[in-house]
Amino acid sequence: MSRCVSAAHAPRVSVSTQRFHAPEPAGSSWVSGMRSDVEYSPVGEGLGMRDFWLYVWLRRAALLAAHVTGLGLTLIISLLSRPGTSLFSWHPVCMSVAYCLCMTEGILLFSAEGSAFCFKSRKSKVRLHWFCQALVLIASATGLGFMVASKNVSERQHLVTWHSLLGIGTLAATVLQAACGICIVFPKLLRLSPSLPKLQLYHATCGLVVYLLATVTVVLAMFSDWFQATVKGVAWWAFLLLPLFPALVVMNQITNAFLPRKKITS
Repeated sequence: MSRCVSAAHAPRVSVSTQRFHAPEPAGSSWVSGMRSDVEYSPVGEGLGMRDFWLYVWLRRAALLAAHVTGLGLTLIISLLSRPGTSLFSWHPVCMSVAYCLCMTEGILLFSAEGSAFCFKSRKSKVRLHWFCQALVLIASATGLGFMVASKNVSERQHLVTWHSLLGIGTLAATVLQAACGICIVFPKLLRLSPSLPKLQLYHATCGLVVYLLATVTVVLAMFSDWFQATVKGVAWWAFLLLPLFPALVVMNQITNAFLPRKKITS
């Protein structure tokens, strides 16, 4: 009897069935299959997650095509110029190695979609970037020397075409860009006031400008008398478009890496 009375007078404790969800951590967009109210798009321009896998594979395919285009263009130009037949024949070889191959690979190795090199640490990629850009300076200076020597032997005037004028400007911009890279490596030694992220942003932006200048210079070279006499017809139009594809990939890579991502609201 006492047990029944104690049970009857015992206070009732109601247990709420309401579930409390902890707030999502900042930056996470998907938790247990549910989308947050505000998220940062992983692809930058608002593509849905259903299209994300296709977008990634298209970017990887474009990166691979840029590698193949840069290497293929260098090899074909080297074969067409027949190095060793004249002083001028070394100019297209050196310049294509410098800008179509070394500069392209030196930039693409920082791609978020992967690299042709098996380096995972950023320190190793930066060192390889130094090496590629040093080869750019050496090969471009060598190509300029062969061009000057060829002009002197044939007694032809210098800097009379748009290709030569823009080429000199590209070489000067390449040297300035290399100096900017040295500032990033030794900011404290040079006592520079801007922070390292700002220097990296300036370096990447100027590098994009130099690469676009080099691309236009290569395209103008295909209007030269030598190239038009060597390549004709449909093949000439194909060569005219080839340098533009790696430039688009490089431009996309740099802008995606350094421009802020947009917020997307559901």
